[in-house]
Amino acid sequence: MIIDLTKLKNHFENSISLDTTYTFKEEEIKNTDIEELKPITLKGYLFKNALEQIEIDLLVTGTMILTCAKTLKPVLYPFSFKIEGEIEELFEEIGQSIRKNQNTIDILPIIWENIVTEVPMRVISDDLSDFQVKGDGWKVITEEEPKTNPELEKLKDLL
Repeated sequence: MIIDLTKLKNHFENSISLDTTYTFKEEEIKNTDIEELKPITLKGYLFKNALEQIEIDLLVTGTMILTCAKTLKPVLYPFSFKIEGEIEELFEEIGQSIRKNQNTIDILPIIWENIVTEVPMRVISDDLSDFQVKGDGWKVITEEEPKTNPELEKLKDLL
């Protein structure tokens, strides 16, 4: 998502408004825990601060599809976060640098890095109707169940 900064740098405009959607390609989300990423909405603006540095104030919202940790079914996971700060510092945080005198900037790496940090360790589907808790020779043990050792269970009968 390349943004032209010429008008902002030459003081023709005080800010550059952003109100758009962006769709990530399938190969961009490859090798992540995200199965699918619905089009994200970007609302905000870029502006120059008192030190003549370019800052961003952006709200990113969207929905990602993740795999349920129990049923392995797809789960819709909505997210929303705000990106605020000086552009150069934000690029340094993600391990990239930008040239000071360039007239365009691609803010997609900053957005992508923030999306990746929004992915939870695991998600559980609201619909667990197909989730089996017992099978042939196995069962799911919950934390509420007391754990007993089968060998020690035999000793109970002796006492």
